[in-house]
Amino acid sequence: MGEAMTTRRSAVAALLAGAGLGAAAAAQAPPPPSTFEDAPTGAPPPGFTFALTGGGGPVRWVVLEDPSAPAGGKVLAETSQDRTDDRFPLAILDGFEARDAAVSVRFKPVSGTVDQAAGLMVRLRDPRNYYIARANALEGNVRLYRVVDGRRTQFAGVDVPVPLGRWQALGLRVEGDRFEVSLDGRELFTATDRTFAEAGRVGLWTKADSLTHFDGFEAEALR
Repeated sequence: MGEAMTTRRSAVAALLAGAGLGAAAAAQAPPPPSTFEDAPTGAPPPGFTFALTGGGGPVRWVVLEDPSAPAGGKVLAETSQDRTDDRFPLAILDGFEARDAAVSVRFKPVSGTVDQAAGLMVRLRDPRNYYIARANALEGNVRLYRVVDGRRTQFAGVDVPVPLGRWQALGLRVEGDRFEVSLDGRELFTATDRTFAEAGRVGLWTKADSLTHFDGFEAEALR
């Protein structure tokens, strides 16, 4: 099967185990994208740890109904709609850690006056240190950042339409010091950075009052 597929399978198994499906079901689970169909609506889903970078009030990640979701009728969203500009809610996947990884997610920007953002994190050490690829419907761009001691610094990006109210796919691949960012399966740009060279966790990210629906989150270790 290969190490990458085995590690990807283990991430799905961790989610299933957190949902109470048991070790046998987890061990036999295929490696599909993470969806939220078995999680109760109005509550945080199992399989994730929730945290915050920056200021503002507590995060509120919950499962919502969305019949348009590509992988079923439920999605994950951060719903507090706190307007604090330097507030970045995180949903960190449990049971997965890698240095080189490919992560992707389907997302739909729904609303936000301060921001309309969707992001993917890799090599997360803690809520103040990680890499993030972010798509922004309000600004019409996709950016790549490093977050060091809670401070976000852009090191690559491109202006591109990110339509409000439409499902799209954001992808981030990191191998060594090379990063590749894609939107809807099309490579947008590559960049290099050596700030975080060790293995770390992965997850989802948003900003301020963004209401963004997430579905079909995938995480695959590359080596």
